[in-house]
Order: sequence, then C-alpha cells, then structure tokens
Amino acid sequence: MEEAGEQATGAHDETRWGLLTTEFWAMLIGAGVLMLAAAASDSFDDNRAWTLVTIVVAAYILSRGLAKSGTGHTPFLRRGRRV
Repeated sequence: MEEAGEQATGAHDETRWGLLTTEFWAMLIGAGVLMLAAAASDSFDDNRAWTLVTIVVAAYILSRGLAKSGTGHTPFLRRGRRV
C-alpha cells in the first residue's frame, strides 16, 4: 500500500527546504530588526549588533541541522533504484 502511495505522490521527506520554513523568515526578520535597532539607537553599538546577529544565524543553522539529523532521510528513489 505504501508503494502505491509513493508512486502516486512521490517519496516524502519530513524536513522542508530551508526557504519554506517559518524559522527561516523569523531569523531574517530578527536579524533585520537587530540591525535596524543598532542603526537607530545610540547605546546599541555595531559590535554588539553583529554579535547578536551572528548568534541568531548560528542558532538557526544549528536548529536546521538538528531537525535534519532527527529524520530518517532516504535518498530519492527512481523506479526502485537510488538516484
């Protein structure tokens, strides 16, 4: 039964492409807000802003890595053979 479903819809991978995730857009918006805050504020210096943006981006990369490592990813199959 699973083979018929995979033939009709294709093999399903649990994780989505990075640009399609809410976490990606939240990371971009968060980094943008940090940079705007650094530009508008006198007490929020550039070094602190870049450090925080680096932490936000690194946390996103780490979370994506953990999300992909926790799934049973199988290579795409084409007519019973690995591509």
